[in-house]
Amino acid sequence: MKKPSISVFVLTMMNLATILSIKNWPFAAEFGFSSLFFILLAVLTFFIPSALVSAELATGWPQQGGIFVWVKEALGNRMGFLAVWLLWVENVVWYPTILSFIAGTMAYAIDPALSESNLFTFFTILIVFWGVTLLNFKGIRFSGFISTLGVILGTLIPGALIVILGLSWMYGSRPMEIEMNWASFFPSIAHPYQLVFLAGVILGFAGIEMNAVHANDVENPQKSYPLAILVSVVLIVFFTSFGTLSIAMVIPQSKINLVAGSVAAIDYFLSAYNLKGYIPLVSVLISFGALAGLSTWIAGPSKGLLTAAQSGDLPPILRTVNKHGMPVGMLILQGIIVTILALVFLIMPNVNSSFWMMTAMVSQLYLLMYLLLFISAIILRYNRPDVFRAFTVPGKKWGMWFVSGIGIVSSIFCIVFGFFPPTQIETGDIVRYELIQVIGIVTFCLAPFVILWFKKPSWNT
Repeated sequence: MKKPSISVFVLTMMNLATILSIKNWPFAAEFGFSSLFFILLAVLTFFIPSALVSAELATGWPQQGGIFVWVKEALGNRMGFLAVWLLWVENVVWYPTILSFIAGTMAYAIDPALSESNLFTFFTILIVFWGVTLLNFKGIRFSGFISTLGVILGTLIPGALIVILGLSWMYGSRPMEIEMNWASFFPSIAHPYQLVFLAGVILGFAGIEMNAVHANDVENPQKSYPLAILVSVVLIVFFTSFGTLSIAMVIPQSKINLVAGSVAAIDYFLSAYNLKGYIPLVSVLISFGALAGLSTWIAGPSKGLLTAAQSGDLPPILRTVNKHGMPVGMLILQGIIVTILALVFLIMPNVNSSFWMMTAMVSQLYLLMYLLLFISAIILRYNRPDVFRAFTVPGKKWGMWFVSGIGIVSSIFCIVFGFFPPTQIETGDIVRYELIQVIGIVTFCLAPFVILWFKKPSWNT
């Protein structure tokens, strides 16, 4: 039977579904015109380094497993398992944030006041997540189709609408909420707590390595993977920059809603142009785009962790796959964990604080994985020079040190500032905030080592 394969176009759409999210734009919009400075900084110090390193590793080791295979080759099985575990578990923590965005966006199609309701958000998370999980049982071809359709209808079209309306707003002599000049381009950080939002901006560019787990499903991965990454980077940077700027120009900083900020911006735009009746339609489209991204993320990391399970690092029940090759046991497990994590929306002061709490923890866990990624890329240049890479980071070994070094520094910076609660968001008691962060991160990081400690010989059969 011929193996299913995906084209460069579909892989590019999956990359866009993974990273390009209208949900992320309100984060950067908090900085006004200086958001472009932070976006540029995030692109140069994190996005491009992770894209270059991922392209080299994916074309050198294109077999299924992605980050698990790469880190295992460089640092051994335990660190490989830790890396793929972090990728999987940070997604499990992240799912409630993207789902809360979907809930907030859907609320605009029903009643905008519902976007502030913790109860509405909680139940929407459960219904949507389990629904998308069941759809993923149909396999990677179906997931790729949903990603492609969702990116076009739910991200590129609404994103282009935001950009076009933003440009129309700017050149239509309408009131601007930000100053756009050379002085306002550079941020003035009066308090270190404000730097925590930079971690949110960087996190918005994370995930370029994730679709490497589908390397076996790609036609000619040595050539198509780097090409898909190049096209993805250009489109992601363009839409993120101009989309963020459009939101910053229109909505006052104090009124930016991290959960439904992009829909609020479109609401503001369309109301000003007497087109308010189209808001429910746009809300539905954006929700569909977010669902496409969710579908891609649900499939990718689970298949990566499946590789670890098949190598004997997890109980046999978690390596169960259906006829479409989807890890059913893994998908059900993460669904149970997401259901438990969604309870944070019932105990935090408001939806915004719950959203940020989840985002900060996701950032910490994900950046720890990126540290392992960049370190492994350097080590493999020395330990496995014999492996052919169709794409290599320019500059030989010094180039790899430079690119990975920048990625390591930016990751460490964001990990440190990720423990600071932002001043712009009510996060409740500072002790509770820090305890949830520290306990959550330590627990999730120790979990894979505890699993390996109790590993049984029967897992290898």
